[in-house]
Amino acid sequence: MTEEYSVITQALVHVTVTSSVNSFGSERRFPKDLTIANLKGKLELLTGSSTGSMKLELYTKDNKLICELDNDNAMFGSYPVEDGMRLHVVDSSLRTGEFEDVSKVEKFELTAEEYDQRTDSVKAFKERNKLGRFREVDPEEQKRLDEEKAQKEEKEKKLAESIRVGDRCEVAVPGQMSRRGTVKYVGLTDFQPGYWVGVQYDEPTGKNDGSVKGKRYFECPPKYGGFVKPGTVTVGDFPEEDLMLSDDEM
Repeated sequence: MTEEYSVITQALVHVTVTSSVNSFGSERRFPKDLTIANLKGKLELLTGSSTGSMKLELYTKDNKLICELDNDNAMFGSYPVEDGMRLHVVDSSLRTGEFEDVSKVEKFELTAEEYDQRTDSVKAFKERNKLGRFREVDPEEQKRLDEEKAQKEEKEKKLAESIRVGDRCEVAVPGQMSRRGTVKYVGLTDFQPGYWVGVQYDEPTGKNDGSVKGKRYFECPPKYGGFVKPGTVTVGDFPEEDLMLSDDEM
Protein backbone atom coordinates (compact mmCIF):
# COMPACT_ATOMS: atom_id res chain seq x y z
CA MET A 1 0.00 0.00 0.00
CA THR A 2 1.39 3.36 -1.00
CA GLU A 3 1.63 6.31 1.40
CA GLU A 4 -0.84 8.31 -0.73
CA TYR A 5 -3.45 5.54 -0.54
CA SER A 6 -2.97 5.25 3.22
CA VAL A 7 -3.72 8.97 3.67
CA ILE A 8 -6.85 8.72 1.51
CA THR A 9 -8.27 5.75 3.42
CA GLN A 10 -7.93 7.53 6.77
CA ALA A 11 -9.34 10.97 5.81
CA LEU A 12 -12.83 12.41 5.93
CA VAL A 13 -13.90 15.44 3.93
CA HIS A 14 -16.64 17.90 4.87
CA VAL A 15 -18.72 19.16 1.91
CA THR A 16 -22.06 20.82 1.19
CA VAL A 17 -24.35 18.68 -0.96
CA THR A 18 -26.77 20.42 -3.33
CA SER A 19 -29.05 19.03 -6.00
CA SER A 20 -30.61 20.11 -9.27
CA VAL A 21 -33.93 18.74 -8.00
CA ASN A 22 -34.18 21.46 -5.34
CA SER A 23 -32.27 24.46 -4.04
CA PHE A 24 -31.61 23.16 -0.54
CA GLY A 25 -28.13 22.37 0.72
CA SER A 26 -27.01 19.82 3.29
CA GLU A 27 -23.65 19.53 5.01
CA ARG A 28 -22.15 16.03 5.05
CA ARG A 29 -18.87 14.22 5.76
CA PHE A 30 -17.67 11.41 3.49
CA PRO A 31 -14.58 9.14 3.65
CA LYS A 32 -12.08 9.89 0.91
CA ASP A 33 -11.65 6.17 0.23
CA LEU A 34 -15.32 5.89 -0.78
CA THR A 35 -15.75 5.02 -4.44
CA ILE A 36 -17.81 7.35 -6.55
CA ALA A 37 -20.31 4.53 -7.13
CA ASN A 38 -20.77 4.07 -3.36
CA LEU A 39 -20.88 7.85 -2.89
CA LYS A 40 -23.76 8.05 -5.37
CA GLY A 41 -25.58 5.38 -3.37
CA LYS A 42 -25.39 7.56 -0.25
CA LEU A 43 -26.43 10.63 -2.21
CA GLU A 44 -29.43 8.77 -3.61
CA LEU A 45 -30.92 8.60 -0.10
CA LEU A 46 -30.12 12.26 0.49
CA THR A 47 -31.36 13.80 -2.77
CA GLY A 48 -33.87 11.29 -4.11
CA SER A 49 -32.10 11.08 -7.47
CA SER A 50 -31.36 7.69 -8.97
CA THR A 51 -27.70 6.64 -9.15
CA GLY A 52 -28.20 5.71 -12.79
CA SER A 53 -29.14 9.26 -13.78
CA MET A 54 -26.81 11.01 -11.34
CA LYS A 55 -23.90 13.21 -12.39
CA LEU A 56 -21.60 14.72 -9.76
CA GLU A 57 -19.90 18.11 -9.97
CA LEU A 58 -17.34 19.55 -7.57
CA TYR A 59 -17.28 23.30 -6.84
CA THR A 60 -15.03 25.55 -4.78
CA LYS A 61 -16.27 27.72 -1.92
CA ASP A 62 -16.61 30.49 -4.51
CA ASN A 63 -18.87 28.30 -6.66
CA LYS A 64 -16.27 27.71 -9.36
CA LEU A 65 -16.54 24.36 -11.11
CA ILE A 66 -13.43 22.25 -10.51
CA CYS A 67 -14.32 19.00 -12.23
CA GLU A 68 -16.88 16.27 -12.74
CA LEU A 69 -16.65 13.08 -10.70
CA ASP A 70 -17.16 10.84 -13.72
CA ASN A 71 -15.33 7.63 -12.78
CA ASP A 72 -17.54 5.37 -10.67
CA ASN A 73 -14.56 3.13 -9.79
CA ALA A 74 -12.33 5.98 -8.60
CA MET A 75 -12.10 6.99 -4.95
CA PHE A 76 -13.62 10.24 -3.80
CA GLY A 77 -10.24 11.36 -2.47
CA SER A 78 -8.57 10.89 -5.84
CA TYR A 79 -10.29 14.09 -6.92
CA PRO A 80 -9.09 17.49 -5.59
CA VAL A 81 -11.80 17.65 -2.92
CA GLU A 82 -11.28 19.74 0.24
CA ASP A 83 -13.29 20.74 3.28
CA GLY A 84 -15.87 23.44 2.54
CA MET A 85 -16.33 22.58 -1.12
CA ARG A 86 -19.73 21.93 -2.69
CA LEU A 87 -20.76 18.62 -4.21
CA HIS A 88 -23.58 19.20 -6.69
CA VAL A 89 -25.84 16.36 -7.82
CA VAL A 90 -27.27 16.74 -11.32
CA ASP A 91 -30.19 14.46 -12.16
CA SER A 92 -30.13 14.03 -15.92
CA SER A 93 -33.64 12.54 -15.92
CA LEU A 94 -35.15 15.82 -14.70
CA ARG A 95 -35.14 19.38 -15.87
CA THR A 96 -33.49 21.77 -13.43
CA GLY A 97 -36.03 23.30 -11.06
CA GLU A 98 -38.83 21.14 -12.44
CA PHE A 99 -40.42 20.82 -9.01
CA GLU A 100 -39.79 24.42 -7.93
CA ASP A 101 -41.45 26.46 -10.66
CA VAL A 102 -45.15 26.35 -9.71
CA SER A 103 -46.07 28.33 -12.82
CA LYS A 104 -45.51 25.14 -14.79
CA VAL A 105 -47.92 23.15 -12.64
CA GLU A 106 -51.28 22.58 -14.25
CA LYS A 107 -53.99 24.18 -12.14
CA PHE A 108 -57.49 22.91 -11.50
CA GLU A 109 -59.96 25.78 -11.41
CA LEU A 110 -63.69 25.96 -10.77
CA THR A 111 -66.25 28.71 -11.11
CA ALA A 112 -68.28 29.66 -8.03
CA GLU A 113 -71.31 27.88 -9.50
CA GLU A 114 -69.34 24.69 -10.20
CA TYR A 115 -67.88 24.76 -6.68
CA ASP A 116 -71.35 25.09 -5.13
CA GLN A 117 -72.50 22.00 -7.04
CA ARG A 118 -69.69 19.77 -5.77
CA THR A 119 -70.43 17.33 -2.94
CA ASP A 120 -66.78 16.78 -1.95
CA SER A 121 -65.90 20.40 -1.10
CA VAL A 122 -65.23 21.97 2.32
CA LYS A 123 -68.40 24.00 1.93
CA ALA A 124 -70.45 20.87 1.25
CA PHE A 125 -68.90 19.16 4.28
CA LYS A 126 -69.77 22.09 6.56
CA GLU A 127 -73.28 22.25 5.16
CA ARG A 128 -73.88 18.53 5.74
CA ASN A 129 -72.53 18.68 9.28
CA LYS A 130 -74.13 22.02 10.17
CA LEU A 131 -70.81 23.72 10.89
CA GLY A 132 -69.80 27.39 10.75
CA ARG A 133 -72.41 29.58 9.10
CA PHE A 134 -74.49 26.46 8.40
CA ARG A 135 -74.87 25.70 12.09
CA GLU A 136 -78.48 25.42 13.13
CA VAL A 137 -79.30 27.60 16.12
CA ASP A 138 -81.84 26.37 18.60
CA PRO A 139 -84.98 28.57 18.38
CA GLU A 140 -84.77 29.38 22.08
CA GLU A 141 -81.09 30.24 21.75
CA GLN A 142 -81.81 32.47 18.75
CA LYS A 143 -84.58 34.18 20.69
CA ARG A 144 -82.20 34.87 23.57
CA LEU A 145 -79.55 36.27 21.22
CA ASP A 146 -82.10 38.52 19.53
CA GLU A 147 -83.30 39.82 22.90
CA GLU A 148 -79.75 40.54 24.04
CA LYS A 149 -79.08 42.42 20.80
CA ALA A 150 -82.26 44.46 21.18
CA GLN A 151 -81.41 45.31 24.80
CA LYS A 152 -77.94 46.39 23.80
CA GLU A 153 -79.29 48.60 21.01
CA GLU A 154 -81.88 50.16 23.36
CA LYS A 155 -79.22 50.87 25.99
CA GLU A 156 -77.00 52.49 23.38
CA LYS A 157 -79.90 54.60 22.14
CA LYS A 158 -80.68 55.88 25.65
CA LEU A 159 -77.03 56.74 26.22
CA ALA A 160 -76.94 58.64 22.93
CA GLU A 161 -80.12 60.54 23.83
CA SER A 162 -78.50 61.72 27.08
CA ILE A 163 -75.70 63.40 25.11
CA ARG A 164 -76.27 66.78 23.47
CA VAL A 165 -74.37 68.60 20.75
CA GLY A 166 -72.26 71.26 22.47
CA ASP A 167 -71.67 69.22 25.65
CA ARG A 168 -68.16 69.14 27.01
CA CYS A 169 -67.02 65.58 27.38
CA GLU A 170 -64.25 63.14 28.19
CA VAL A 171 -63.72 60.13 25.95
CA ALA A 172 -62.29 56.94 27.45
CA VAL A 173 -61.81 54.30 24.74
CA PRO A 174 -60.35 51.06 26.18
CA GLY A 175 -56.62 50.82 25.54
CA GLN A 176 -56.27 54.57 24.83
CA MET A 177 -55.56 57.65 26.91
CA SER A 178 -58.58 59.74 27.94
CA ARG A 179 -59.22 62.76 25.74
CA ARG A 180 -61.36 65.83 26.26
CA GLY A 181 -63.41 67.65 23.69
CA THR A 182 -66.79 68.97 22.60
CA VAL A 183 -69.69 66.91 21.28
CA LYS A 184 -70.42 67.88 17.67
CA TYR A 185 -72.70 65.08 16.48
CA VAL A 186 -74.97 62.40 17.98
CA GLY A 187 -76.93 59.87 15.94
CA LEU A 188 -76.83 57.17 13.31
CA THR A 189 -74.17 57.08 10.58
CA ASP A 190 -73.63 55.50 7.19
CA PHE A 191 -70.20 54.06 7.96
CA GLN A 192 -71.26 51.72 10.82
CA PRO A 193 -74.56 50.58 12.33
CA GLY A 194 -75.76 51.87 15.68
CA TYR A 195 -75.41 55.23 17.40
CA TRP A 196 -72.19 57.23 17.30
CA VAL A 197 -70.95 60.40 18.96
CA GLY A 198 -68.86 62.81 16.93
CA VAL A 199 -66.32 64.70 19.04
CA GLN A 200 -64.01 67.61 18.30
CA TYR A 201 -61.00 67.00 20.54
CA ASP A 202 -59.10 69.80 22.25
CA GLU A 203 -55.88 68.52 20.73
CA PRO A 204 -55.13 66.94 17.30
CA THR A 205 -55.55 63.39 18.57
CA GLY A 206 -58.44 62.44 16.28
CA LYS A 207 -58.67 60.66 12.95
CA ASN A 208 -60.69 63.00 10.74
CA ASP A 209 -62.20 66.45 10.21
CA GLY A 210 -65.78 65.45 10.98
CA SER A 211 -66.30 63.51 7.76
CA VAL A 212 -66.03 59.77 7.08
CA LYS A 213 -66.01 58.11 3.66
CA GLY A 214 -66.93 61.32 1.92
CA LYS A 215 -69.91 62.21 4.12
CA ARG A 216 -69.63 65.16 6.50
CA TYR A 217 -71.28 64.97 9.92
CA PHE A 218 -69.74 68.08 11.51
CA GLU A 219 -67.02 70.66 10.91
CA CYS A 220 -63.65 70.71 12.64
CA PRO A 221 -59.94 71.01 11.74
CA PRO A 222 -58.19 67.89 10.36
CA LYS A 223 -57.08 65.38 13.01
CA TYR A 224 -59.32 67.00 15.63
CA GLY A 225 -62.40 64.90 14.88
CA GLY A 226 -63.39 61.41 15.89
CA PHE A 227 -66.40 59.11 16.27
CA VAL A 228 -66.89 56.93 19.34
CA LYS A 229 -69.64 54.81 20.84
CA PRO A 230 -71.89 56.51 23.42
CA GLY A 231 -70.68 54.18 26.18
CA THR A 232 -67.18 55.67 26.01
CA VAL A 233 -68.38 59.27 26.44
CA THR A 234 -68.87 61.05 29.76
CA VAL A 235 -70.39 64.53 29.60
CA GLY A 236 -69.80 67.14 32.29
CA ASP A 237 -67.74 70.11 33.33
CA PHE A 238 -64.52 69.23 31.54
CA PRO A 239 -62.56 72.43 30.88
CA GLU A 240 -59.85 72.40 28.28
CA GLU A 241 -56.60 71.16 29.78
CA ASP A 242 -53.90 73.81 29.90
CA LEU A 243 -50.97 72.25 28.12
CA MET A 244 -48.89 75.43 28.19
CA LEU A 245 -45.84 75.23 30.45
CA SER A 246 -45.44 77.69 33.29
CA ASP A 247 -42.40 79.88 33.72
CA ASP A 248 -41.01 77.34 36.17
CA GLU A 249 -41.34 74.40 33.78
CA MET A 250 -39.29 73.30 30.81
